[in-house]
Amino acid sequence: MTSRTPEQIAQTKSQLLALIDELAVVRGKVTLSSGKEADYYLDLRRITLDHRSAPLVGDVMLDLFEEHGLLNDLDAAGGLTMGADPVGTAIMHASVQRNTPVDAFVVRKQAKEHGMGRRVEGPDVKGKRVIAVEDTSTTGGSVLTAVEALREAGANVVAVAVVMDRETGAKERVEAEGLPYLIALSTADLGLE
Repeated sequence: MTSRTPEQIAQTKSQLLALIDELAVVRGKVTLSSGKEADYYLDLRRITLDHRSAPLVGDVMLDLFEEHGLLNDLDAAGGLTMGADPVGTAIMHASVQRNTPVDAFVVRKQAKEHGMGRRVEGPDVKGKRVIAVEDTSTTGGSVLTAVEALREAGANVVAVAVVMDRETGAKERVEAEGLPYLIALSTADLGLE
C-alpha cells in the first residue's frame, strides 16, 4: 500500500466538496428523516451515485480510515441500505485500486423472511473488523441501526464513518455508544450552518 500525500488528500477533498456544492445541496425548507427542519437538504446520493464523484468518495473515506489507523486491518465497510450502499461500494473499488482490499456489505432494515433470512448481505462479517458507514448523518439513528445488526451478526464494529456530517448531534450519539465517529467532511466545510 502506498499512502497518498497530504496534497493529494487535500485536492481530492476539494474536488469532492465542489461537486457536493454543485450537485447535492438543495436550498429551501425541508423536513429531514429525523423530523427536524432545515434550510437546505444534502442529497448525497447525487454524489455517491455520480460517476465523477463516487471515486472521490472512496478515496476520501479510505484516507479517513488511514488517518485513524484503521485501514491496514479492516475487513469490510457498509451500512444501512440505501444511503450507505454506494459509499461501501465506492470504498471497496478504491481499496482495490490501492491494493488494500476492503469488502462491502449491505444491512437490511429487517431480515429477509425467506432464503437465509440474513440482515447483513455480502461476505460474512462474523469475526471481521468492519466500519459502519453512511452518506450523511443528522441524528446517527440509521448508522446505529446498522451497528446493532452488525453486532448481532458477530462483526467487530471498530468505528462509524460518514461522508458528510450535518453537525446536528450524530457524533455525540454515536460516541455515547462507545464508538469512534469519523467525519470526512462537514456542513461547515461547505459554509452551511
